[in-house]
Amino acid sequence: MDNITLNNYNRWLNSVNVSEEDKETLKSMSQKEIDDAFFKDIEFGTGGMRGILGPGTNRMNNHIIKRVTIGFGLYLLEKYPEAKTMGVAISHDNRHYSREFTLLSSNILNQMGINTYIFDSLRPTPELSFAVRYQKCCGGIMITASHNPKEYNGYKVYDETGCQLVPDLAKRLIEIINSLPNELEVNVPVDKISGKTYVFDNKIDDDYVKLVEKIQLNPQMEKTNFKIVYTPNHGTSYVNAMRVFKDCGYDVHPVLSQCMPDPDFKGTLSPNPEEAKSFIEPIKLAKEIDADLICMTDPDGDRVGLACKNKDGEYTLLTGNESAAILIDYILSQRKERNDLPLKGAIYNTVVTSSLGKKIAASYGVSTESFLTGFKYIGERIHHYEKEGNGPTFLFGYEESYGCLIAPFVRDKDGIQAILMYCEMALYYHKQGKNLVDVYNELGDRYGYHQAKLFNIYFKGSDGALMMQNIMKELEEHPFTKLCGNDVEYIENYFKLEGKNIITNETYKLINMPTGDLIKFIFKDGSSICVRPSGTEPKCKFYTEVIGKNKEELGNKNEEYYHALLDYYHIKG
Repeated sequence: MDNITLNNYNRWLNSVNVSEEDKETLKSMSQKEIDDAFFKDIEFGTGGMRGILGPGTNRMNNHIIKRVTIGFGLYLLEKYPEAKTMGVAISHDNRHYSREFTLLSSNILNQMGINTYIFDSLRPTPELSFAVRYQKCCGGIMITASHNPKEYNGYKVYDETGCQLVPDLAKRLIEIINSLPNELEVNVPVDKISGKTYVFDNKIDDDYVKLVEKIQLNPQMEKTNFKIVYTPNHGTSYVNAMRVFKDCGYDVHPVLSQCMPDPDFKGTLSPNPEEAKSFIEPIKLAKEIDADLICMTDPDGDRVGLACKNKDGEYTLLTGNESAAILIDYILSQRKERNDLPLKGAIYNTVVTSSLGKKIAASYGVSTESFLTGFKYIGERIHHYEKEGNGPTFLFGYEESYGCLIAPFVRDKDGIQAILMYCEMALYYHKQGKNLVDVYNELGDRYGYHQAKLFNIYFKGSDGALMMQNIMKELEEHPFTKLCGNDVEYIENYFKLEGKNIITNETYKLINMPTGDLIKFIFKDGSSICVRPSGTEPKCKFYTEVIGKNKEELGNKNEEYYHALLDYYHIKG
């Protein structure tokens, strides 16, 4: 145990501001648990601040929430002259302490003279983004750990556009937080006139739902003989989703054991749509009623997982890359058919996303811009072009991690928009006798077969953090040039924002993005591998994509590339 860890631990153990209950927890910790809870201060990542609940500097607790909220309040007061009256919108998900953290944040901001706007209960992340814009607030806070395990909670901050803070803005916030006394000694700078807490009435829900329902492209389609199974994974989206389904006339069957908000997620083996075990209960219900489509939102309602009944009557899970590719083609083809496709349209994704979406967009004359992982970059680009006035028309934004946005009245991923459009898309093809697997295969015939996979390795504690740093250092300083017999053509280093064609030795700049902890290798045949540490969990992510003329050609190449990379750098998976 290093000195920083030991000093942090003893500071908490001896502080009069730490409860006796927390001190008993501290005394019962193992050396490994102490190291993980105290080796660093919890920090902002790609999805805000997220961590395990409990006492510690690397944990989510009242002391951490207090310090970061004071910092956010000071940041807003410095940036916006009218911050106190503009106020801050705050929402939360279903997790342990989410409501408590919401009320604590609201109370702290009120003491600082800043008005706050909260909901009467939990609401999804996209509605928080909408609420900031709706109320014309100067910022927003979302208490959520998204699709992380039940032990986690988190804290996201938003700017006045309803977009999460990008690094240029977060940098100043972090400077302010770091200038404050530590989390046990910091005091709220109390204003002479307290701010007020206002509770949103139901009109904000009504207006949000109306805007979601306007995104439909073919609302007139007959919806009989098309059954949908839906689960909110014990999270925030049940009320809004079921209301949209009913208004739009879909025959939806909810997974009742997963509909009630539950911080322990007792009705599911995982709240994460990226994991196959999250689909066990929905598939059971789908088989009972012979459903055509399964859709689920994650606990905070910004991501959507899909499974469709295939030609054999079984249910095939679609990845975020696959479902988004099909949706891009559906949206663009329908808008083209209606003569509603702008001459200068654009879709936005991330550098770890499959290249298939870009190929589809190009076939419709639509450009693609790619950013670092984190939907905030997409939200920022939408605002940038709105402010500039002559940019491309936003048509779709998405990430490989199951999140997308269709209409930008929200500036974050929106699971309610996504499920509505996914259901419409699935119904459209169902009426042609096709399921979504058929449609994806047709895209493969047109653009080449793309198969992308994500592999994770967990590295906990201070030793784990160092191991991840060493992996990224090795990739940067000693990049491989061939893997599985396939030559690398380009290496893109997002630390330096520089790309290199290693065949011609030409270099190029990676423009319009901040530096990031990511390295991407692109092979001669268009296949690729990206590696980056997670911004929200103690793990390293390995994104692989292989491309072939048919499905058989793809085989198990993703796994082969992944294991070859681990062997090359002697990484234990």
